[in-house]
Amino acid sequence: MWKSLVVLWLAGACLRLTVLAIPPVIPMIHESLKLTQAQVGALVSLPVLMFSIAAVPGSLLIARFGAAAVLTGGIALTGLASGLRGASFDLPTLFATTFLMGVGIAFMQPALPALVRERLPARVGLGTAVFSNGLLVGEALSASLTIPFLLPAVDDSWRMSLVAWSIPVMVIAVATWRAFPPLATTRSAAARLWWPDWRSPLTWRLGFIAGGSSTLYFATNAFLPDYLSHLGRKDLVGPALSALNWVQLPASFLLIAFNERLMLRRWPFVATGILAVIAMVGLCTAQSGWIVFWAGIIGFCTALVLILTLALPSQLVEKDSVHRVSAAMFAIGYLCALIVPVFGGWVWDRTGVAWTAFAPAGAFGLVIAAMAPGLSFKREDSGASRAR
Repeated sequence: MWKSLVVLWLAGACLRLTVLAIPPVIPMIHESLKLTQAQVGALVSLPVLMFSIAAVPGSLLIARFGAAAVLTGGIALTGLASGLRGASFDLPTLFATTFLMGVGIAFMQPALPALVRERLPARVGLGTAVFSNGLLVGEALSASLTIPFLLPAVDDSWRMSLVAWSIPVMVIAVATWRAFPPLATTRSAAARLWWPDWRSPLTWRLGFIAGGSSTLYFATNAFLPDYLSHLGRKDLVGPALSALNWVQLPASFLLIAFNERLMLRRWPFVATGILAVIAMVGLCTAQSGWIVFWAGIIGFCTALVLILTLALPSQLVEKDSVHRVSAAMFAIGYLCALIVPVFGGWVWDRTGVAWTAFAPAGAFGLVIAAMAPGLSFKREDSGASRAR
């Protein structure tokens, strides 16, 4: 079990390690490739778009080849494509390699819950909390260490920095292949199904709960710097973003320690959703260092809901349907994370009132609280995968 948990943590880190390596070097890429602001926005948003679009094709691959093979292949594709970004000689090649990196991560995301259920059926909550902790640490590492440590080590080359972050991902692909060789078993007819049951209430509940977490996180990351500049508090940008991202880690450690008490419960979703709304109101009304505090609370809430939700497909449906339900959940959730921040930015543009950019995302805290009471924690049969 411990070997599996270590490799799951490493695989979880690969979900975000290469994605968050881009923002610190955006100014260098901007200058090197002469990007417009719209192109910068598209570059940052493209992986999230692929997380949604390629999730269901990932389910197809899992149904055909198994979760272990797809996870290993997804990690390898992510590492290779991310490294090739460093060789991009123009905008189309940068977008093409970023597209492939996003596809690799999109394949990994439904594979991880399916693999946890397959290899750790008695410790699903712990396995999910462990790979989610890896995801959050991966975010923090590349976002925080690129500028002060990695860039000086590679002569301030944004290209080599992307290659450098890809090397551990390729190493982890090999470790995953060795730790989780594909099971030599005949796959059942149910396991070969891949298309999600879009008529299932469970599919949409999980999708919107996951979408609430992602929307709150991405919208706050997107608008916080400009919002603080609008308030004349540029000095708070660094501390607020650090709080938003680093305070996610205590939530993951909390769930590692108390996963059996907090998972498969409705009240943590309801309480966290309401707390996220309060924190968003606090962030939009504060004028001082309290903004940093509320940003940290939002980060904590998004991480807690994310991990709780990632565990649900493995806990609520039969083993042969985990990949289908997970893929649908990611497809819906990341689509919300794309659309809602864009709408929030449009509201800010139309009204000229800065805090309105956060309002649509903040409302998703109420969506989380409203969706959770309808969850049934009785396992669904693999044929229908419907909530009762």
